[in-house]
Amino acid sequence: MPSSHLGPCLDRDHDRDRDRDQRIVAVKPITVPAPGRSVDLQVKVTAPLSGHDLPVIVFSHGNAWSMDGYGPLADRWAAAGFVVVQPTHLDSRRNGIGWDDPRFATIWRVRISDLHAVLDGLGDILRQAGGLETRVDRERIAIVGHSWGAQTVGAVLGARVLDADGVPGEDFSHPAVSAGALIAATGTGDTLTPFAAEHLPFMRPDYSTMTTPALVVAGGKDRSQLSTRGPEWFTDAYHLGPSPKSLLSIAEGEHTLGGLAGEAVAETTDEAPARVALVADAVSAYLLDALKLDHAAWAALNTTAAAGDGTWSIVGK
Repeated sequence: MPSSHLGPCLDRDHDRDRDRDQRIVAVKPITVPAPGRSVDLQVKVTAPLSGHDLPVIVFSHGNAWSMDGYGPLADRWAAAGFVVVQPTHLDSRRNGIGWDDPRFATIWRVRISDLHAVLDGLGDILRQAGGLETRVDRERIAIVGHSWGAQTVGAVLGARVLDADGVPGEDFSHPAVSAGALIAATGTGDTLTPFAAEHLPFMRPDYSTMTTPALVVAGGKDRSQLSTRGPEWFTDAYHLGPSPKSLLSIAEGEHTLGGLAGEAVAETTDEAPARVALVADAVSAYLLDALKLDHAAWAALNTTAAAGDGTWSIVGK
């Protein structure tokens, strides 16, 4: 389905939001028990100031980032009624673990363990975040990730990592998760560049087992230095994952899709605040629909896409 320009749809969203209390609060750092981890696992929690039966998003950041990044997403999701939990993974630049560090080879597994630790310890995290445990619906939990975080999230949604012989690895899925979103997710590993094959051999996802409902978000100008394929590499999670899945394609989007990690950050090559807002709002609308809380926003976004001009589009299966 083709789509319209970003502006009109987002303007209507802003009009609806004026009648909603959008005040949010953030609490950090909260330390989460994670035995065997060389650095403490810490998280940030961002939540609406009011409301009950709130759904949860656990967010996995891209390479080198931390719980302090991705404010444009976390704040917008919290304003939309989600409690957002952001762990700082071991690869955060603040930990100084480079390609040659012996710990780097297993960071992909530590990342997955981080999400499991957050999901398993969610009650205590919410209590430390100002008594949020009484305001959250623990039956409605979603996970979202960007870039490396999207591959991490994919594993928790059921995708497996293939070894050098193409044999699927262990199942890292978590029963508490009902839905997810993968933003700029790694594609299959058969076209990795020599650098990626040497340093990132785990970047070989098998999406055929990722059965959990998920939205895949991809940019039409996202060209990775890790694969010899073009932007379509970032749509593999949709095309190869079993239904139900949806795909939001943004024609002019590059890897940060307008600057998801924050305003004016160095790696943003396609700065566009409206594009960031579109991604944030599409994810929240999809998750509200998938978690059976509100079908209207996702239906409206699909209607707008069907009447549009191809600037962005949505398909589903």
